[in-house]
Amino acid sequence: MEPDQFALAATTNDLQRETQVRKVADVVEFRMDKAKNPLSQLADYDGELPIIATNRAQWFGGKADDSGRLDHLFTASEFEAVKMVDIELETARGSSWVLEEFEKGNVEIIISFHEFEETPDLDVLKAIFEACGQYGDVAKVAAYANSNTDSLNMLRAVSSVSEKGLRATGISMGAIGSHTRAVAPLYGAKIGYAPLESDESEYAPGQIPIHKLRSMIDTLGSSDDSLFSNIEYDGDSDARKRVIKTGK
Repeated sequence: MEPDQFALAATTNDLQRETQVRKVADVVEFRMDKAKNPLSQLADYDGELPIIATNRAQWFGGKADDSGRLDHLFTASEFEAVKMVDIELETARGSSWVLEEFEKGNVEIIISFHEFEETPDLDVLKAIFEACGQYGDVAKVAAYANSNTDSLNMLRAVSSVSEKGLRATGISMGAIGSHTRAVAPLYGAKIGYAPLESDESEYAPGQIPIHKLRSMIDTLGSSDDSLFSNIEYDGDSDARKRVIKTGK
């Protein structure tokens, strides 16, 4: 992934659906923990979009059992199409060997943190971003917004850490924070996430379907050539350049 570019990820548990998002997504986030036969799906994958592999634990909002979860993610990282893996901050802190194993391969590491009930104060948010950044290539923080101030603080935190050179993405979950998914790129966020329309209720609360979110992001970004100068989007063609490199 280019350090200074934004990428929109289509979240799905079915890699066969990659063709449905090829014109609007830059990368596929493959939710292995919600998928049937995830390793077989990766072995059979012949799509054009690169993959972020996520195998979220049950204790972190996913469906994967702890037994074998990381081993499956290690195996996933060996597939050529997988360019990034998502690892929880708690896992990175508690098991340094996990990061060492992934660093042997040709993948980048997203270190993620989720808070499903509230949004920490601004200073705490910044500290969480910085902690994630210590362990991986991209710091991802998602927190539930109970007020407009929560959403504003998320955007402030993303802007602050991005200005310091940290590759970060921040998401305010829930209905109040839904709009942050569209405007976060303007504040420095490097990755956005969106489900396919039929999958909207299967993932984090407040998500916007990918075709709608792509349109919103492109509309907002059309007046900012510096941020989106490397994205050329034509709704009727595949002219938009890839923002995920084929290698690390």
